[in-house]
Amino acid sequence: MEINWVIIGILVVVVIVLIAFITKKNQKEKKKLTDLLNNDFKKPDEDEIDFEDSANEK
Repeated sequence: MEINWVIIGILVVVVIVLIAFITKKNQKEKKKLTDLLNNDFKKPDEDEIDFEDSANEK
């Protein structure tokens, strides 16, 4: 039984290309998610409450 080096070589190249593609896509998605999380969160505007006026409303 002989080892078919051509088929093994093709499979190794395909696996390396697949790993490179997945890694590149993952980095793009990571950058998108980081940008989304950094820009999506907005701090609410803190209005100063006048405690004297709010006590009179009740």
